Amino acid sequence: MTQIRVLSLGAGVQSTTLALLAAHNEIAAPDVAIFADTQWEPRAVYDHLAWLMSEGVLPFPINIVSVGDIRDGIRNRRSARDGHFAAVPWHLVKPDGSLGMGRRQCSAEYKLDPIAEEVRRLLGKPYPARIAPGSVEMMIGISLDEIQRVKPSKRKFMRNTYPLIDLAMRRWDCLRWLERHGYPTPPKSACIGCPYTPNSRWRDRRDNHPQEWEEAVRMDRELREGARGHHGVEFMHRSCMPLDDVDLEVDDRQLDMFTNECDGVCGV
Repeated sequence: MTQIRVLSLGAGVQSTTLALLAAHNEIAAPDVAIFADTQWEPRAVYDHLAWLMSEGVLPFPINIVSVGDIRDGIRNRRSARDGHFAAVPWHLVKPDGSLGMGRRQCSAEYKLDPIAEEVRRLLGKPYPARIAPGSVEMMIGISLDEIQRVKPSKRKFMRNTYPLIDLAMRRWDCLRWLERHGYPTPPKSACIGCPYTPNSRWRDRRDNHPQEWEEAVRMDRELREGARGHHGVEFMHRSCMPLDDVDLEVDDRQLDMFTNECDGVCGV
């Protein structure tokens, strides 16, 4: 039996649409939305989140949780909690010269885990207290065109639901729904230095958001400063070149989080 219904809010197009569909009583409303903050989102995401939290927009609260600034985890090469390497899937030139990608656990460490801990807090059941299976309905903003990302929760007490898929809504349908109702277009929700960023978004950041661009370039350089080298040389861009040396004018095939099999709630 469901004890609490939660919206996993990334503040992108799909989860924003879910929140506003609930505000219009077109889907069941959550008891609470939870935004897990990596502290490295674009300014536009934080501005959009502030609008969602403003008076009269949503009939339910948004709780913001964070386990810290992901940039610190990258610099320290430690996860947010247990001392392991911060597992961001950087592009690698391996010691033998082959190319690859690092392990991807950043969504779990900085998004899924803190959301689960907040759910436990709301239920008054801190780890390792048992929560009955299926007690939590977790609403996730994955649309029909991303159906390959649908998967059950790894936590037995959570049951993932996908209302946009139930409504046969694609990302484009979400944008049209928002436009019809006079709502602003949400920004792309992802860390500024996400290694799945396509060239088109890098160009926009370079040309229109110079502070965010410089931050990404600086962090990209830091990946290789003092690196231990046993996994390989790390790069933010899939070309395995320094970000400020990449020719961003060409369209690339860099994976982005709307087409790759992402484990987390980034980008929605």
